[in-house]
Amino acid sequence: MAVDVEKNKKQDNTLDATLNSIRQAVEMGDLSYEVYEYLKTPMRFVEVGVPVEMQDGRMEVFTGYRCQHNNVFGPYKGGIRFHPAVTIDSIKALSMWMTLKCSLVGVPFGGAKGAIVVDSTKMTIKERERMTRSYVRALGSVLGPETDIPAPDVFTDAQVMAWIADEYSDIMREPSFGVVTGKPLAVGGCVGRNEATGRGCFFIGREAAKALDIPLEDARVAVQGFGNVGSNAAILFAEVGCPVIAVSDVSGGLYNKNGIDIFKLLDHVEKTGFVKGFEDAEEITNEELLTIDCDILIPAALENQINSGNADQVKAKIVIEGANGPTTPEADQVLKDKGILVVPDILANSGGVTVSYFEWVQNNYGFRWDLETVNRRLEEKMTEAFKMVYKYYCEKCVGSDMRTGAYMYSTQRLAEAMHYRGWLSNGTHRK
Repeated sequence: MAVDVEKNKKQDNTLDATLNSIRQAVEMGDLSYEVYEYLKTPMRFVEVGVPVEMQDGRMEVFTGYRCQHNNVFGPYKGGIRFHPAVTIDSIKALSMWMTLKCSLVGVPFGGAKGAIVVDSTKMTIKERERMTRSYVRALGSVLGPETDIPAPDVFTDAQVMAWIADEYSDIMREPSFGVVTGKPLAVGGCVGRNEATGRGCFFIGREAAKALDIPLEDARVAVQGFGNVGSNAAILFAEVGCPVIAVSDVSGGLYNKNGIDIFKLLDHVEKTGFVKGFEDAEEITNEELLTIDCDILIPAALENQINSGNADQVKAKIVIEGANGPTTPEADQVLKDKGILVVPDILANSGGVTVSYFEWVQNNYGFRWDLETVNRRLEEKMTEAFKMVYKYYCEKCVGSDMRTGAYMYSTQRLAEAMHYRGWLSNGTHRK
């Protein structure tokens, strides 16, 4: 697969945007400059060679990364992705977002991210397994249940996590399933983990609608990206009576002003693999979906989808960022000027890491919660986080946006932890 250079440049720019947001949050919060100094650079960045014996017997060496951003709250936590267009800067930015997410929802993790630069879709399952195990061996002592806990990400899944847990357990010579989350239930996974990010988006959307006095049962919803996050969010909105009027995936989009039957669409996707070809809706493009007249827009696909070229055409009242980085800084300003509430990714899609924390706790204590308990505790976490960030945004970010409020709230919590751990020489705030 050819690497998209322009896309890589956009991903690299994401790091600059993230650093600017952190710097702004530190300055607006009157925090010590040392807080920014800690947050601007990962504590550790590891690059490794990942040798893999291919199906034809030849040896191929892939490049692997693990970025450990900050562990002031606890062990590093973050997904591992297999993707050919991975860049060092994109991995750094993603690890920073994880630090901010964990701080925001109050789970005792720091941020991390990992990747192998590879098109794993062209590999056999045995090649993928050998590559995964080789990656774990190459990282050595960098990982651990009390050190760094990976999770699934782009083109990795529960099976990959099981291979990681098994390889790490072999290295440690004892069962160590708590080294990863997002595992199959048979080897210590958590019920509800697969739906957690989409469920979290629903809880956030519900609270945002409540904050703006929009009756949820009448709210028209559009979802870009009908994958794991988008489809689960769509199901939950549909179940409470919201008309989901538009959805899309890589094959294109669908629109029905009266609402799409999400459950029929799921059957169609199960049979065909894509939303394209569903008969009870008209076809639209992914780009057209973003400008649909709706109440709640959920970009749950790729980064940089709402940008300076289309932000002025967005008609939603609320944008819930199901994906990481779907809105560019230029678009943020346009949406703010239009009075659109954007709930940022570090809050909106933090349901995944929250339930990952639940899985880790259960692994450490050797017991399991039922689905009702997991969902109830997720709802409590997400609802509390939204209310705290929204209050912070309304009271301390007048004239700004909710992203700024989220970054400020998160960095304040990080600064407090740094202070008590003795990392700051002059206290939390500037003198």
